[in-house]
Amino acid sequence: MFVDQAIILIRSGRGGDGKASFRREKYIPKGGPDGGDGGRGGHVVIQAKAGLDTLLDFAGRHHWDAEDGQPGGSRQMHGRDGQDLLIAVPPGTLVYDDQTGELIVDLDHPGASLMLAEGGKGGLGNEHFKSSTNQTPTEFTPGEQPVERRLRLELKLIADVGLIGKPNAGKSTLLSRISRARPKIADYPFTTLEPNLGIAELSGHRRLVVADIPGLIEGAHRGLGLGTRFLRHIERTRLLVHLLEWEPTDGSTAMENYRVIRTELASYSPALAAKPELVVLTKIDLLANETDRRLACDMIQQELGIPVLALSSISGQGLTELLEACWQQVGQDRLTPTWSE
Repeated sequence: MFVDQAIILIRSGRGGDGKASFRREKYIPKGGPDGGDGGRGGHVVIQAKAGLDTLLDFAGRHHWDAEDGQPGGSRQMHGRDGQDLLIAVPPGTLVYDDQTGELIVDLDHPGASLMLAEGGKGGLGNEHFKSSTNQTPTEFTPGEQPVERRLRLELKLIADVGLIGKPNAGKSTLLSRISRARPKIADYPFTTLEPNLGIAELSGHRRLVVADIPGLIEGAHRGLGLGTRFLRHIERTRLLVHLLEWEPTDGSTAMENYRVIRTELASYSPALAAKPELVVLTKIDLLANETDRRLACDMIQQELGIPVLALSSISGQGLTELLEACWQQVGQDRLTPTWSE
């Protein structure tokens, strides 16, 4: 299951109380104060971890509590500090204060982290309050209270390339051919109901992280179809690969579908619409011969004024050329670091 939003309640650890006690030893009739300090409460830390790509772990767990510090003991024994709580999330997770809407942190690369709630300090034992005028103090201080916060987590997938297009344009099939990802594939619209990530391996130990974004329809930016829920997942991509069918099954045309998708991107975010784009004619194996394929590409190129690639995910024709074209666009200036610890 793909989960890209979650509400969680976090709580740091409470500080342990200080101890009020006095030495009780044989042959020492007047033992002094020896109460120890309480331990610090555990911190709550959030960190982006490579290999995670969903917030599923938060769907059934809303409360995340660090351990409390232990109280101090006699003989100036310090209470044990509470264990810190590390919350692992996918790279690309944004953390908001759910009450104010303030963005707290954008964990945009593996290893990025932030302390969200500091553990309470431990209280002081009565040993700290002894003086020449107060040799038997009974004072001690309690541990500090924990910090509680209500947070909203939102995930924006991090990928080099985002596959976009109308439903049934062939995005999932393409992703399954260029990577080991296994998205659901079928011959009806909206087969893909959640984004899928795959890693495409190129020669020379090169790799591209590719995201298959669920199909967009006219009015998606207003909430129609799958709405805007998945549009944000292509905001972090460096390159858009726009897939077009020459003869869509719904009776539309390739150019009509192209303009619909471009309108939705611009309506949602001008910055998104301004991203570099490769236009690809898919399913060319359905065209009768090579002449028809060249004619279809030429017509789209003349209409758009830009080069158009052609491929067939079924036969494999054009897949290598597409990946190399993507690499030329993304190159070494990649958005994502390598997906390793």
